[in-house]
Amino acid sequence: MNDNTEVRRIGVLTGGGDAPGLNAVIRAVVKTACNAGVEVIGLEDSFDGLIEPGRSRTLTPRDVTGILRLGGTILGTTNRGNPFAYPILTSDGTKDYSDRVIEMFHKMGLNALVVIGGDGTLGIAQKFCDRGLPIVGVPKTIDNDIVGTTNCFGFDTAVAFATDAIDRLHTTAEAHRRIIVVEVMGRYAGWIALYAGVSGGADAILIPEIPFDLECVAERLRERDKWGARFSIVVVAEGAFPKGGKWTLVEEARQGYVERLGGIGAQVSEALGKLTGKETRAVVLGHLQRGGAPTSFDRTLATRFGGKAVELILSRQFGMMVASAPPDIVSRPLADVTGKTKMVPPNYDLLRTAKALGIAFGD
Repeated sequence: MNDNTEVRRIGVLTGGGDAPGLNAVIRAVVKTACNAGVEVIGLEDSFDGLIEPGRSRTLTPRDVTGILRLGGTILGTTNRGNPFAYPILTSDGTKDYSDRVIEMFHKMGLNALVVIGGDGTLGIAQKFCDRGLPIVGVPKTIDNDIVGTTNCFGFDTAVAFATDAIDRLHTTAEAHRRIIVVEVMGRYAGWIALYAGVSGGADAILIPEIPFDLECVAERLRERDKWGARFSIVVVAEGAFPKGGKWTLVEEARQGYVERLGGIGAQVSEALGKLTGKETRAVVLGHLQRGGAPTSFDRTLATRFGGKAVELILSRQFGMMVASAPPDIVSRPLADVTGKTKMVPPNYDLLRTAKALGIAFGD
């Protein structure tokens, strides 16, 4: 896009797994752009919306009225497939997916694109930037594992739900004097497990950043029994794994699909039952963490992200990602943040505090 080209029409899409707050971003993009005299085209199902003209629609302020509080995304999303990986069949014949996206971007008269997604989607966006498309990225993930931003919308909502679930499990664990193991999402990072575990009063938290020894965890739980606390809560990140071991998978990676983590909660529950002699139960929170209305924090953050994305487009700052750097919303080069994972640092203050409280991490 020529620097002198006036921005009159932009596209917006959501990619990857859904997260509470996506609709808040869309709303902010539409309202901010329309108030600046820019038309917004909503592209359906991630980059698939740039395959056929019928998979897009004009979005006006009226179209986004009332969606601020809604989970999910009015545009649909997908975490399957990569436009740079395979050809597709279109009404114009078989085409390279990535070439088709670029072709349709120009045919639709778009001047810029707002891509809302996680690391995978933003990585695809960066490749399109390298091929000349004017793009601004908005980071989205409940896992909070995107480099360059302190917070991602959806994370606060996921932690709030997981905390509420742990609160409920406390009562039944105490009534039956059981160990309850709660498996939470997060993929290869332990942010959700750490925050939900601490705020929910967990006795042990297992995260990918600290390969665990279950005997250490069992010893901590046995100590609780000795002084009269005859129940325990263990929070396990889906990507946690034992020392010398590896991730537990529900499904291996295959063409168009990434590997699916899961099952570690049941394994930990069974092992702790044998090590402690106590009755154990495993609970998997799963996609409940992705659903429902976003918290006020996530609504506000998502709105700020959407407004900043349009601001960057109007000032022709492309190839950038909006980011949270409290108290400000800033921009980072997409090339600097994609292809990386923000892990819980070993000296992170909340991790140190949790250990000081006596929470076991299996190390």
